[in-house]
Amino acid sequence: MIEAFVSLADSLVGPFDVVELLKDLTDECAQLLDVASAGLLLADTAGVLHVVAASSEQTRSLELFQLQRDEGPCLECYRTGVAVSIADLNEHAQRWPQFVPAARMRGFVSVHAVPMRIQDRVLGALGLFGNAVGSLNGEDLRLGQALAHVASVALITGNASADQAHVNQQLQIALDSRVYIEQAKGVIAEYLNVNMDEAFELLRRYSRDHNVKLTDVSQALATRTLSLELVAGSRQSSQPSQPPGS
Repeated sequence: MIEAFVSLADSLVGPFDVVELLKDLTDECAQLLDVASAGLLLADTAGVLHVVAASSEQTRSLELFQLQRDEGPCLECYRTGVAVSIADLNEHAQRWPQFVPAARMRGFVSVHAVPMRIQDRVLGALGLFGNAVGSLNGEDLRLGQALAHVASVALITGNASADQAHVNQQLQIALDSRVYIEQAKGVIAEYLNVNMDEAFELLRRYSRDHNVKLTDVSQALATRTLSLELVAGSRQSSQPSQPPGS
């Protein structure tokens, strides 16, 4: 747990890519908390929610489903600004008649959502999805909320008292970055015939190997100023070498 906060704090000290940091945060949630996966929704200046990060493609698709059907615990959490904890989704089939079957189809049977906020403004929601029935214990729920606070601060680059204009600007940067990354993931997935999770890992590997922000790599791919073959080549460099004669 301590290592996760140290890593996130270190990321905030220097230049960082906000979408990559939020993706790392959802991965940390899945590893640290008693949940299978995590996803993060962020609202634009008009209050429309978007999926910004998820620890798995299944979670990303379920978060998108919530937005498309306009129902689900993460939307409720954002709209009320209050944490939502659902130990057994089967008990809420009438409450969310479309979301519950979609979640079960993806293997999720419990959901917990905590709000992301700066002062009185709710920025989005962090969804925590479980593949077993049960409530999060108090410690995990507090840790999940603390990680959501870290994400909120990251969105405004460490200035928790930022004014409205600055917050709006940082939110738009994060949402624009997400668009480029999703486009780049799709291009790589199609080119290499891999899933979206693998495509993201290739993007992230190239970004880190070349010390270039993930958003900048994605934008360069989208504008064709970076060769797709170069990014795809990082896949081969990550493969273990075969012994001679194998």
